[in-house]
Amino acid sequence: MYILYADESGAAGDRHQRFFVLAGIAIFDRQTWWLSVELDKIVQRLFPHQPEVELHGSHILQGKGIWRSLPVKTRIEAYQEALGLIKAQMPLFGVGVERAFLAGRDPVEYAFEEICRRFDKYLRRHYTRRGDRQRGLIVFDKTSYETYIQGLAAGFRTIGHRYGRVRNLSEVPLFLDSRVSRLVQLADLIAYALFRFLEHQDERFFPLIEARFDAEGGVCHGLHVKSRQTPSRNLAP
Repeated sequence: MYILYADESGAAGDRHQRFFVLAGIAIFDRQTWWLSVELDKIVQRLFPHQPEVELHGSHILQGKGIWRSLPVKTRIEAYQEALGLIKAQMPLFGVGVERAFLAGRDPVEYAFEEICRRFDKYLRRHYTRRGDRQRGLIVFDKTSYETYIQGLAAGFRTIGHRYGRVRNLSEVPLFLDSRVSRLVQLADLIAYALFRFLEHQDERFFPLIEARFDAEGGVCHGLHVKSRQTPSRNLAP
C-alpha cells in the first residue's frame, strides 16, 4: 500500500494570507519505518533529552517553543536536513490555492479534490504501466476539517468529483495526532515549505523538494498551483 501523509499550511479563513496549501509525501508502507527513524535521529541530535520534540515547520523557522533555544542557522539546517531525506521513489503531492482566484469556492474543498485525484492518478499509472496493484490511503494531521474532508472523500469514491471517480484509494482519509507520527510531521515541513515559497517567495526550502513532486515525461503531475501568477513551472493541469 502507498500511504500519502498530508498536511495543510495557511489558514483557509485567514484573509491576511493569500495562499492555502495542502501537501505531503507518498510512501510505500515498507519504507515508513526507515524514514521515521531518520527523522528521529535529527531530533535526538538536537534535543538528546527530549526526543519527543515535534518537527513543525513554522515552529522551527520562527523559533517557537523549545526551538527558540537553538540558533537560527541550526534550525534552518535541521529543516533542510529533514527535507533532504526525501528520495526519488517517494513522490510528493502539493496544491497551492490563492483564495482570490477561486471566486468564493472553498479552498479546502478545491485543494483536497486536486490532491486526491492526483494521488489516484499516480496509483492508476502504476497499475496500467507497471502492473502494480497497490492501493492508496491518505493520512492527515488532526484538523478541524476532519469530518468535512472525510465526507468529501466518501463522495469522490461514490458520486465522483469534477473529473471522475476516485478508484484506487482503499478507505476514506485517516487522521493522526502529529505528535505521534514523524511522517505527518514531515508532511507539515513539505506543506510549509511550499507555503513559504508561494506566500513569501522564500526559496530556502522549496528548491530542495521541487524535483520530488510526482512527474512523468517532463510534466509535473504532483504539484498544482492555482494563482493569478502561477510560477513558471512545467505543471500538468
